[in-house]
Amino acid sequence: MKEIRLTHTDGAGQAHMVNVSSKPDTRREATASGSIRMTQSAFEAIRDNAIAKGDVLGVARIAGMMAAKRTSELIPLCHPIALSLVDIALTLDESLPGVRGVATAVATGATGVEMEAIIAVTIGLTTIYDMAKSADRSMIIGDVRLLRKSGGKSGDYVAESTDS
Repeated sequence: MKEIRLTHTDGAGQAHMVNVSSKPDTRREATASGSIRMTQSAFEAIRDNAIAKGDVLGVARIAGMMAAKRTSELIPLCHPIALSLVDIALTLDESLPGVRGVATAVATGATGVEMEAIIAVTIGLTTIYDMAKSADRSMIIGDVRLLRKSGGKSGDYVAESTDS
């Protein structure tokens, strides 16, 4: 069995920030996805722009982008990253019913952007909940996962199934 070494712990098992100063800057890209399920009436209210707080999907996209830029403030051992791009697509999906989200983060640097993509999609979906909770407090946020990443020492990763 392959030994797994946790990069955010030292020899004594204590949490520490990884020193990335000797790593070369490379282009890093990561894409994450997730979904929020809701009642049919809440879905229709979002679709028809009938939520009292306004443009649910537009505000959620902006919230996700803003959150991605603050990932290092939210997750204790993440490095601050100068993002080149954060793109979030929020798509109404009547089969849920709900919204599917896909977020991509891109940067050139010494560490990856997986957490930024995951934070972007998660906060985007959470913002949908906040804006539409008057229509449905039982919404379920889920299926959040890394779909793919590229760049860096560990190379490329693609999730086995990317049908979300």
